[in-house]
Amino acid sequence: MHLVVLVAGVADAEDNMQIKKSTLWTIGVIILIVLTGYFVLSKGNSDSGNIVNPGDGASQNIVIGMKNGNYYPNTIKVEVGKSARISLDKSVVGCFRSFTIRDFGISKYLVGLDDYVEFTPTKKGTFRFACSMGMGTGTLIVE
Repeated sequence: MHLVVLVAGVADAEDNMQIKKSTLWTIGVIILIVLTGYFVLSKGNSDSGNIVNPGDGASQNIVIGMKNGNYYPNTIKVEVGKSARISLDKSVVGCFRSFTIRDFGISKYLVGLDDYVEFTPTKKGTFRFACSMGMGTGTLIVE
């Protein structure tokens, strides 16, 4: 008779442990989702993104930030036949740092603030730039 009570007590303890493990997993998943959302969709306060074009044939320098969950500015203009250098400021996080312009064969993960992509646009037109996952997008206008 004592054996039955002991076994039932162990079974109850195991059921309670299962509930605690599932609750812990649920909390862990919620925290992971919140943190991922924060890093991917964090809003940058950078108003950079202006083209610095010295006008002496030097590279066109563009700094892109992140604002409202997308690249900012998400439309940039460069001149055809003139070297362009695009870098990302510190507000850009996550997969948005993996910068691509497929029409020009550009695909690079920009590690730090000193990292950039440099290319010379050879044709006029409107082209898409994006992160590697396509979550952040923008338009490159070559005039």
